[in-house]
Amino acid sequence: MHVFTPFYSPYMLEYMSIFIPFLLLAALWTVVLKGFSLWYAARGSQKWWFIAILVINTLGILEIVYLIWFRPKKDSPETHGETPMHTSSSAQAQ
Repeated sequence: MHVFTPFYSPYMLEYMSIFIPFLLLAALWTVVLKGFSLWYAARGSQKWWFIAILVINTLGILEIVYLIWFRPKKDSPETHGETPMHTSSSAQAQ
């Protein structure tokens, strides 16, 4: 009687099962990078980047490009939803 593993396929050779950990690692890598890049695109109100990252699957290449060069910088007030308050001295006296 044959022993069947969870990943058994009659078309897969015995040595092909070493690729399964690499596929799982690539999937985890993609999910983590996609999550970070989608988070920054949504927080930065970058709708087109959000759609592109969500739709295009490049094993993390597009996500890395976005996170390195195109994500909003932390020191700009529009990335945090803050609006700078401009008050004059006459408005404070009232």
